[in-house]
Amino acid sequence: MTYQVVIVESQKNLLDAISNILKQSADFEIMSTYGNVNDALGQSGVYHPNLFLIDVDDAETLKMLPAFMDIFPNAVLIGTMSLWNHDVAHEVLKGGAHGCILKPFKAKELLDAIRLYQFRGKPEPPRIISFFSPKGRSGRTTLASLLALTVARKTDEAVALIDADLQFGDLPIFFDVEPKHTVVDAVHDVRMLTPVSFAPYFHKLTRNVYMLSSPDRPEYAELVDAESLISVVRLSGNLYKYVFIDLPAGFNPLSIAVSNFADTNFVVAMINTGLEIEHVKRSMRLFETHKVPQKKSHPIFTRVNPCNDEQKLKLEMQIGYNIAAIFPNEYNLVSIANSGQILHGIPKDTLMSHTIEILADKIIGGEL
Repeated sequence: MTYQVVIVESQKNLLDAISNILKQSADFEIMSTYGNVNDALGQSGVYHPNLFLIDVDDAETLKMLPAFMDIFPNAVLIGTMSLWNHDVAHEVLKGGAHGCILKPFKAKELLDAIRLYQFRGKPEPPRIISFFSPKGRSGRTTLASLLALTVARKTDEAVALIDADLQFGDLPIFFDVEPKHTVVDAVHDVRMLTPVSFAPYFHKLTRNVYMLSSPDRPEYAELVDAESLISVVRLSGNLYKYVFIDLPAGFNPLSIAVSNFADTNFVVAMINTGLEIEHVKRSMRLFETHKVPQKKSHPIFTRVNPCNDEQKLKLEMQIGYNIAAIFPNEYNLVSIANSGQILHGIPKDTLMSHTIEILADKIIGGEL
């Protein structure tokens, strides 16, 4: 495929540099260049471009992106920036563009960026969803894994699983993989990365589900601070339409920071002794104390027996909050997860799988 390109760049030297680079590639045909975004918007239609490269260093240009997408809905729009800026990249996605690239760039780098952003899914901001539990052995990691696989299957969009349980993360065990990179590597390098250079840090699990692993040694957890982890999550959102984060059990600066940044938090607890109900109540109150809005945080209970609407209502009355979902005890699924076969042996046509499907639909539809 040859891209018919319109370039919008206010700096003449950069405009010339980008033009010269693309002219040497058979993959691109430059249709027109502009130094002013308004001229590009008004005059580009005659060229029938399918790729726009637009300078987004200027705040006024950012405001024009929705207009470009309205007029050219089938074109790929890539924002070009001199230095990577998470806030600008987010605004680019909000404007309906596909993503950003640092300038100047090589033709291959641009092709790689286009392919990654088209693989990502709809050009819109990512969904950032965290999974928190007051204590361990709640089924949190199993739930995050199953929802990631289900959402990816239903949407055909790219999904990331980030194992932020830095000391005792189990995602590599669940999927029986040995990733080359971990969260520690990503945090260490994040200031130097762009989406294209960050992509290899993720381990491919399925065609459109990728994982960023927890550290392979517990003591490495000390190398990950909350601010840098948030930067990793933000960068991930440029590569993946959905970013699922498996947090460590209990409250700490990292879990609070990620929960506050996420657009949805699931508070997961396993019914065992009955104390879990009080733990969830305390967790929800603590989220409120740390100014994590209640509408963002949704309790989920696992190992519920009987697992029916009546029991769900009873639990809601006990904790004082609406519950996103309740799950039955699935010993077979626990065995599958612990043996590293979660990709190949998920039981079908069970109450567990049915509830996962419903919860995934609510995430996709924006209800949660």
